[in-house]
Amino acid sequence: MESVEQINCLKVKISNVSIEQLPDILYALLEQGGSNHIVLLSLWDLLRARKNNEYRTYVQNAALVIPISKSIVGGIRFLTGKTVHRIMPFEFFIKTLTALEERGKSVYLLGSRLKSLKQAERNLRHTFPRLRIVGRCTGDFKRTEENTILTAIRKAGPSLLLVAKGVSGDERWLARNKGNFGPGIQIWCSDLFDVFAERKKRPGKKTFERGLEWIGYTIQNPLRIFRIFPYLYYKILLLYYKLFRRG
Repeated sequence: MESVEQINCLKVKISNVSIEQLPDILYALLEQGGSNHIVLLSLWDLLRARKNNEYRTYVQNAALVIPISKSIVGGIRFLTGKTVHRIMPFEFFIKTLTALEERGKSVYLLGSRLKSLKQAERNLRHTFPRLRIVGRCTGDFKRTEENTILTAIRKAGPSLLLVAKGVSGDERWLARNKGNFGPGIQIWCSDLFDVFAERKKRPGKKTFERGLEWIGYTIQNPLRIFRIFPYLYYKILLLYYKLFRRG
């Protein structure tokens, strides 16, 4: 696989990958034949990885950890002087699905509710006609059905497993079942199915580039305003590491 620069940010691994590099890296991961997961890391995820052992292991063991928060990019520049690539989540998924379609690869969709999942599948088939969708399942399955679903995923052998909201445990479900998927790539895609189903809007590219996507999220959920406190904590951590934790 093409060598990927890995950078430490407050003891959390960050991969320096451009959107142009992504297809070749994905193909290389698939050719390796193992099970690999990719993490799209927000600032809140980075702080969670510092506190939660299970989530930290999940992040540190990822094939790629791609920053999606402007604050992470700024923090790395502050600590190391390096500039890392920040990729918009929707653009990442479009690039990923396009790359897989070009090689005739497959995808399995897991999560969301039935109406959104069906609409997302229809839109994906229309947008990526040569991408093989080898299975789908809503996220509200019962615990007793979990082994059956894992078996179905292994038998389908998807190149990419997309897991969205609705699955109990969210990313932790992926982490806990890491050894049960078989070869391929797994990605937690949050509300992507709702976006493809046109039930949820995504931030515009210019808004994302300016780092202002949080405004729309806060309007949707005013309680997010309290994230100002972990943001300030992050700034204090950066200053502490800059002054006292070099190397």
